[in-house]
Amino acid sequence: PLSKLLPRSFVRLQSTAAAVAFNHQNTPVKQTQLFINNEFVEAQSGKRFEVVNPSTGDIICDVAEADKADVDIAVAAARSAFQYGSKWRTMDASQRGRLMYRLADAMERDIEYIAALETLDNGKPLSDSRNIDVAMSINCLRYFAGWADKIHGKTIPADGNTFVHTRHEPVGVVGGIIPWNFPLLMFAWKIAPILACGNTAVMKCAEQTPLTALYIGKLAQEVGFPAGVLNILSGFGPTAGGAMASHMDIDKVGFTGSTEVGKLIQSASGQSNLKRVTLELGGKSPNIVFDDADMKQALMGAHMGLFFNVGQCCCAGSRIFVQEGIYEKFVGEMVKMAQARVLGDPFDPQTTHGAQIDGEQLNKILGLVKSGVEQGASLQCGGSQHGDKGFYMQPTVFADVKDDMKISTDEIFGPVMQISSFKTVEEVVERANNTNYGLAAGVFTKNVDTMYRVSSALRAGHVWGNTYNVLVTQSPFGGFKESGFGRDLGEYALSSYTEVKCVTMAVPQKNS
Repeated sequence: PLSKLLPRSFVRLQSTAAAVAFNHQNTPVKQTQLFINNEFVEAQSGKRFEVVNPSTGDIICDVAEADKADVDIAVAAARSAFQYGSKWRTMDASQRGRLMYRLADAMERDIEYIAALETLDNGKPLSDSRNIDVAMSINCLRYFAGWADKIHGKTIPADGNTFVHTRHEPVGVVGGIIPWNFPLLMFAWKIAPILACGNTAVMKCAEQTPLTALYIGKLAQEVGFPAGVLNILSGFGPTAGGAMASHMDIDKVGFTGSTEVGKLIQSASGQSNLKRVTLELGGKSPNIVFDDADMKQALMGAHMGLFFNVGQCCCAGSRIFVQEGIYEKFVGEMVKMAQARVLGDPFDPQTTHGAQIDGEQLNKILGLVKSGVEQGASLQCGGSQHGDKGFYMQPTVFADVKDDMKISTDEIFGPVMQISSFKTVEEVVERANNTNYGLAAGVFTKNVDTMYRVSSALRAGHVWGNTYNVLVTQSPFGGFKESGFGRDLGEYALSSYTEVKCVTMAVPQKNS
């Protein structure tokens, strides 16, 4: 299963963590206020909003609702922490890294609590929260902590009597706007390079899933981050998110979410201070299975490529192209795998398939499934809501899908697989690239020439070969076309959070 697809460090982390014993089912919510300038505070308006458990539909708690006034205060705190001569700016880069290591250690110490809070808030199985989301978040912080004192410029042998060098300086105050599908992990993907490069941050978590990010504020306070370096807001996109995108004193915004909202953020940047923007947006990723592929490997890769996190992945391999020689067998086996998924209480160790995030998302999925049936796709299994409690969607498989059907063109963001057949390499490459998106793709074949040829031809930012959804901190992730621009993770992420300054000084005489 999934643990076999993960790097060993993720699985090892769960066994080395000093877990705190408690009852997962009765997870207490400890932080519900905004985290600004190293203090937990209520919103200026006094407003709060409800947070709902997706697996039951019950209210978990209410949290402070940030709007423009709170964004202004948080940005001012971040700007003060970034001022020339501040504690943060004068801190040794290695010390920045040590603070990040301490934060990761505190998260590992509290891994059971954080995982339970993520499951309560997001609806995914507890094992996924612990072994994937929290474990990968910890690894991400540790990876970028190691980069903190290794970000540097160059000396340049310029013409004339000059000494020329470059500095890789932090951008300044960075705004991070985080989605609800991987609340803590996307928070870590943004905050780790932000801090490693010496920036200060104002982070807005998704209104559906604010709880783990707010708890990280407590840990940042505990391990000794200076006031104002990390600020965390719970609030809504049009108000708090919109205020950040158009703020005149935010130097950069990093956003993960829908293409529709990404375009609004890009526009707001242009209409305000031309802040730098990186966008990791939606996808409609192709997953191509050739008839010489290892069938078991291809089935597992395609299954996890779509059904992992109940399809709520921007890189989900939702368009499955299977070569006609193995098409019928592949469809039959995939249906069996989908029907074997266990839906239920995410705190139950037997559960493999959690809830969708809310009723709005569930209804969107159901509407697209209905369109698939109406447009003539063959519904092989699923297609309906599961149960009458919470927001569960049956694992759904469509076969004989045409490329112009809505289920084949629109990002569903749910557990709905579309399978089509193809004949030739040329045909499938053209069809795979016939989309406005370009986030990810997969190729399954034993032929090295085919693998190289197809992976080179696909217009996608990340191509997997004989696997899918394997994301590691060391490798970059981001998209082409309307899937956005910029890269999270790996060394490539650092360039998004630094400015290159060239310093040219006259010297009396240059010596080589």
